[in-house]
Amino acid sequence: MTAHQNGTIATEVSHFLLNCFVRSPSWQLWLSLPLSLLLLLALGANTTLLVTIRLEASLHQPMYYLLSLLSLLDMVLCLTVIPKVLAIFWFDLRAISFSACFLQMFIMNCFFAMESCTFMVMAYDRYVAICHPLRYPSIITDQFVAKAAIFILARNFILTLPIPILSSRLHYCGRNVIENCLCANMSVSRLSYDDITINRLYQFALSWTMLGSDLILIFASYTLILRAVLRLKAEGAVAKALGTCGSHFILILFFSTILLVFVLTHVAKKKVPPDVPVLLNVLHHVVPAALNPIVYGVRTQEIKQGIQRLLKKGW
Repeated sequence: MTAHQNGTIATEVSHFLLNCFVRSPSWQLWLSLPLSLLLLLALGANTTLLVTIRLEASLHQPMYYLLSLLSLLDMVLCLTVIPKVLAIFWFDLRAISFSACFLQMFIMNCFFAMESCTFMVMAYDRYVAICHPLRYPSIITDQFVAKAAIFILARNFILTLPIPILSSRLHYCGRNVIENCLCANMSVSRLSYDDITINRLYQFALSWTMLGSDLILIFASYTLILRAVLRLKAEGAVAKALGTCGSHFILILFFSTILLVFVLTHVAKKKVPPDVPVLLNVLHHVVPAALNPIVYGVRTQEIKQGIQRLLKKGW
């Protein structure tokens, strides 16, 4: 199939090529080992956490079910992005089919939004635990977690599905080199000769609406938690209350800090090397996934004890 552009005939492309750090080829060499180690760490730590929560009856509680959901999302995001990046580094396998590219685009957008939504639900869980401890068992139940999981899945699946659909309906003729390590929506859509205004506006509106509302609710929850904690007068009550939500707060910092730096580098893209936002985008799919289960494993006594018991049993 062909398309006429500026008096010439351009052949419609059959696949894309991922141009991963071609401006900084040395990055591929020194990034491959840390990325592979981070991937193994993320998969190993999250698998250990999931198995521990599954086998330890004392961890069959709503808070740990939400943590299990977060671990699953982290693992999917890792496996969607990092193996392909490493294949490019090691074997120069830059080609990616249309279907694989748009599937990767959907998974990245959908699961990233699901992760943000999960953090919001976890913040609400900590808010109820700190501000309404007597009502916590009746509010945060297994049924609540099931309904929250359905909401997380439905909201983000429905709202992010149009992103790959809009992008896949564009015509790609002649240009097929994506200046990225992954199939980011705008990186792919810019290759088309069609008008991408709708794609750009939908991505922008969705990002600020979903992630913005999640972050606002998370911030509101922690503001109320902090206010309630400062009113506690019993000795050691403040430290104990903050300890119950400290791990969750650290995870949010991992998630939001890399995201914030990524956004800022895009805003100031004329002042930073073009490969820097690409690097941050790649790291955002593996660094939180590797650190999240470690933070919970180190800071949460119940999980630490559960892992120790499994090790003693020879798991």
